[in-house]
Amino acid sequence: MGRRHKGAQEGCDVDMTPMIDVVFQLIIFFIVTMKMDQEINPDIVLADSVHGPIIEEMAPATLVVEVSRRGNISIHNAQLSRAKFRKIMISRKKRMGTFPVLIRGDARARHEDIRAVMDICTEVGIWRINFAATQDDKTPDK
Repeated sequence: MGRRHKGAQEGCDVDMTPMIDVVFQLIIFFIVTMKMDQEINPDIVLADSVHGPIIEEMAPATLVVEVSRRGNISIHNAQLSRAKFRKIMISRKKRMGTFPVLIRGDARARHEDIRAVMDICTEVGIWRINFAATQDDKTPDK
């Protein structure tokens, strides 16, 4: 009566391979979505502004172009030469027609670098250009 069967002593094994696969897929998913969330360059310091409207929500077709303090042009954190930026703007204009552009220029960037982005936009036929700035709470001197 006190004898146990050999089969009762064998434990059941759990295959961990599917669990590890799911964990890796979740990690990849969160890395990709986190990267898509960080489309703006945190190193760009925007200029202060008292004037201008506060834009709560951008149009979905708005293209955000960033100009760093060294004059580098980037879209979605991808650094572009002026020639490459021009090609991108031309192809986007052909696909979408006219679309708004938001320029996030660093406060320390040279005016000629910001102006180069504006000139390329007007060459392509984009006229709806806005500039991003932080709102200054000071009242303007009258």
